[in-house]
Amino acid sequence: MRIYEPDQFTLQALNNTSIELALDVPNEVIPTLAGDPAAATAWVQTNVISYTPSVQFRYIVVGNEVMPTDPISQVDLLGTTYPPSAGAFADSATAYVVPIVQFLAANGAPLLANVYPYFAYIGSSGQVALDYAIFGTGGRVVVHDGVLGYQNLFHAMVDSVYAALEKAGAPNLQVVVSETGWPSAGNDGATPENAAAYYLGLTNGTVTSGTPKRPGQPVETYLFAMFDENQKPGAASEQHFGLFTPDKQPKYPLVKFTN
Repeated sequence: MRIYEPDQFTLQALNNTSIELALDVPNEVIPTLAGDPAAATAWVQTNVISYTPSVQFRYIVVGNEVMPTDPISQVDLLGTTYPPSAGAFADSATAYVVPIVQFLAANGAPLLANVYPYFAYIGSSGQVALDYAIFGTGGRVVVHDGVLGYQNLFHAMVDSVYAALEKAGAPNLQVVVSETGWPSAGNDGATPENAAAYYLGLTNGTVTSGTPKRPGQPVETYLFAMFDENQKPGAASEQHFGLFTPDKQPKYPLVKFTN
């Protein structure tokens, strides 16, 4: 599972369980930790080391969806995503991204990327077909990219990140999908039926079979989110990404999320 800040009650609840945890460093904390090694050490000691080994930490995630306009970042990331083989980091990001991916590669750590075919679909002005976005093509290749064929947008988006990593000198770096999901209400294409189709397609071999560019290499994937966030601000669809309603009722009972 993944949590977006070191909530002490959650960390305590995970003591002596077999649940591996991806723990975020909140965006607002990053400037302090980046500018003060002692503060970074203290943060790790308080929120990680003090819970080890009772809590199984899988990743420490430094920030989430840091926007280029935020004071803590002046970076836009992917400049090109289509076709997938043309995936590349934006020129403005190269100076920042290349040292990061080289650090990750040197330490055997993956790059975490949020992958949302839903947002690509609604932002495409009709260029992306719904069935391509929700695994509804029935095995039909929609995008031909050299010798590779893409039947769904999820694989295409992941492979565009792999292509960007190759161009950045990190061809063997693993990509972990740190968020993906589809809302059940609140905007165009956001229906329970479309969301169920997306999750069914995602869990029906898509992530375990690898991508066209990385066949046989499972894509470790985190589903966003566990619960609908009925008080979340922003677009209406942001409140409807949960697998469960706020009163813990499953929204997609026909989709099997476990073996």
